[in-house]
Amino acid sequence: MAQFISTQKRQGYAIISIAKEPVNSFDTAMWQALHAALQAVETDSSMRGVIITSGLQRDIFTAGNDLKELYAPLTSAQQYAIFWEAQSRCLVGIHSSRLATAAAIRGACPAGGCAISLCCDMRLMTAGAGGAIGLNEVALGIPVPKYWAGVMVQVIGHAAAERLLLSGSMVPPKAALQLGLVDELVDDKAQLLPRAEELMQQAVKLPGGARAATKAGLRGDFDEAWLQYALTWEAGPRGFARITDPNTVASVGAAIQRLSKGGGKKQPQSKL
Repeated sequence: MAQFISTQKRQGYAIISIAKEPVNSFDTAMWQALHAALQAVETDSSMRGVIITSGLQRDIFTAGNDLKELYAPLTSAQQYAIFWEAQSRCLVGIHSSRLATAAAIRGACPAGGCAISLCCDMRLMTAGAGGAIGLNEVALGIPVPKYWAGVMVQVIGHAAAERLLLSGSMVPPKAALQLGLVDELVDDKAQLLPRAEELMQQAVKLPGGARAATKAGLRGDFDEAWLQYALTWEAGPRGFARITDPNTVASVGAAIQRLSKGGGKKQPQSKL
């Protein structure tokens, strides 16, 4: 899966590009590959920032998890534990990174894609039609992971996050900007990455140690609790029991069936 993720290094920062057709869906290997790419940048002392973006031609950041990883008839307790650990270590790694982090979001950004972007320090998004962002799991009949919801609460506040999470809503770019889900909109998608690089160049001029220590103070306790919860609860028997619930099996199975019939056109709205 590493071939779907590439890294380009600039002066002081790197660009990690995700390009797995058709919608950058994430299985275990993809989460592991993204985490490995991030760690490779972090261990390079010359690097002080990273931008995560999509390398797809279509306007999709990442649709998030491959539903087959969440469909009980197609997985096992052991595989589910491996998947959940890979996913959680990657997301916590982004959220806790010493680097300045930015998500350059072109088009749709549902569910797991939204989780990746929320874990970044900065989020830029294209303003064009068709773009939307949100943790839309409830609309699929799947609970929003506890600490994914917690990150959204940190970013936009409890009341706004609760409205979005409980309704399974995806919001368009202008609404996302107003809510604080994204920090800036870019009208021309060709300028998305250049603008992200411009902001990153400013960010990496700041003293990196001071920024990293401040981030650790703000997020350290949360990240430690997140990883512990993910590894002991969500990756454990109780987490697997949740996806074997008949209602969840039916909901995820129906979503997979819709995707297979739709030829992938609606996949961005149908992932976790």
